[in-house]
Amino acid sequence: MILEIQELDMKMIRLMNVKKQRRNELHNVQKELDDVVHKAAGKDEHIAATRKDLRILETQITDVNARIEKAEAKQNAIKKVEEFNAMTGEITSAQREKTRLESQASEVTDRLVAEEEGIQDLKKEVKRVQDTSKSLQKELTGAIEEINSEGVLLQKERASLAANADHDLLEIYERLLHNKKDRVLVAVENRTCSGCHIVLTAQHENLVRRGERPVFCEHCARLHYWKVEEEGPSGDVAVKRRRKK
Repeated sequence: MILEIQELDMKMIRLMNVKKQRRNELHNVQKELDDVVHKAAGKDEHIAATRKDLRILETQITDVNARIEKAEAKQNAIKKVEEFNAMTGEITSAQREKTRLESQASEVTDRLVAEEEGIQDLKKEVKRVQDTSKSLQKELTGAIEEINSEGVLLQKERASLAANADHDLLEIYERLLHNKKDRVLVAVENRTCSGCHIVLTAQHENLVRRGERPVFCEHCARLHYWKVEEEGPSGDVAVKRRRKK
């Protein structure tokens, strides 16, 4: 019976490993979606900042144009050569400033156009990842739910077997299973532990064959049982009493 319980436990362990794998896949899908959404949001913020910079430059250009117009109007009313030349210098300086600002505005405009084209591609990528993620999340969530349902059935079946198993032997088995998370009740075959594959002594094999008490592997600490050609209804009978081959 312990052997039957062990088979159920191995199924449970495999299920838990698959469930963990599916949860990791689900996490990775969500992470990919979060990353691309975050990237798009950052791009939107950068475009907003670029537009703000462009508006500031356009305002500065407008102010410079107003200064130039005002200086030119004032220059037309000037009659003294010195004052006229001074105003000409002021206008020239303002025009150089205007040229510099217009050059900066042109660069910012080009950058803004490129960023807006890029954000369109990124938004398409967000839509693609969202659609893919939705499908994968549905599939993975369904797989996890199936695993949970199967796990509940295995637990019920195990509880039924455990209720009729030898209490002391079950306690030993569960303690070993907790430590190893793998098969801990293994057969002796050709005087070899089928768990660690280390050759055993003839005395050890005889103890297992008699089945008068639990016998542990001296190398891997697994619990040994004597495997016979025809198993009875309970898998742990060979551990508890002597059986003839």
